[in-house]
Amino acid sequence: MIGIGIIGAGHFGAVHAKAMAEVDGVQLVASCREDRAAAEQFAQEHGGSAYSDWRQLLADPKVDAVVIATPHHLHEEIAIGAAGAGKHILLEKPMAPTTRLCDAINAAVAKAGVQLMVGHVMHFALPCLKAKEVLDSGVIGKPVLGSSWMIKLWMESNRRDWHKNTASGGGMLMTAGIHALDRLVWLMGQDVVGVNALAGTFFHEQQADDSALIGLRFANGGIGQVQSVGYRNGAVGFAMDLVCENGTLRIDFDKGVSIGRDAVWTPVPDSIEADWMHHAVVREWRAMRDAIAGIAPVPVDGAYARQIVGIIEAAHQANDQKREIGIGHG
Repeated sequence: MIGIGIIGAGHFGAVHAKAMAEVDGVQLVASCREDRAAAEQFAQEHGGSAYSDWRQLLADPKVDAVVIATPHHLHEEIAIGAAGAGKHILLEKPMAPTTRLCDAINAAVAKAGVQLMVGHVMHFALPCLKAKEVLDSGVIGKPVLGSSWMIKLWMESNRRDWHKNTASGGGMLMTAGIHALDRLVWLMGQDVVGVNALAGTFFHEQQADDSALIGLRFANGGIGQVQSVGYRNGAVGFAMDLVCENGTLRIDFDKGVSIGRDAVWTPVPDSIEADWMHHAVVREWRAMRDAIAGIAPVPVDGAYARQIVGIIEAAHQANDQKREIGIGHG
């Protein structure tokens, strides 16, 4: 049994706790939150020991691995500490606010020899998995261009002050739009080599962005666009289109996946499920368990997650400088 500690036992820490309760071979043994009373309440509800200091949790010998679900600007220190303590790490997205901090985490993980997976949950969501199956089958050929969007309410009940500032890793793009970006980069299956962007804060009084339009140039000539919009009032838009060599592919988190050929949309069977986020996090924990056990490689590693942060950095730079920003690889 792999003992898991949750560092950041708040809103999404609870999502992880509920998911790992359904995964054989892992057990929640500890959780941490600065508010001691809230930490005790979380432990009472989900099990395990309660801590108010993440360093004490890392010293608990029952903890074999941790999930880090803290504010983004705290990821680096905690992840490096966890690696130094010999704990495997499931690190919530974004990996860190900057590529420099991502590099520091990757170096610490490599030195410690522990497993690191970054929680880009799209890689485990059923609509995306079904779309990947279609792409891998070759039935509609390779993706040539794609459009992916995340348009949602920004000021949700779990929004905090740190979400509103770029320095603490906040902003709509880094917090939520990153899902649309990750999904596009992953399913296009190519490295991004150039980034254009228009971004700003249009709906809220905050320093960080609440909206961005991003253009991507891929290594083999493909192109893509991402919409990241945190509105004041509206209705959720969370979907994606891929135009491939011999057909189109649509991912809709309300309707499932459809293939477009000969002017007709054909639904892909069993490509939607109720409470998709919960089921995706369950799959994520199964993958983490298998990586720790040496059964399978980590599906979303630190190198990939760093690339996503690098694209966001380039997007802000492109917006500031009003030009395309090149991204090197290798």
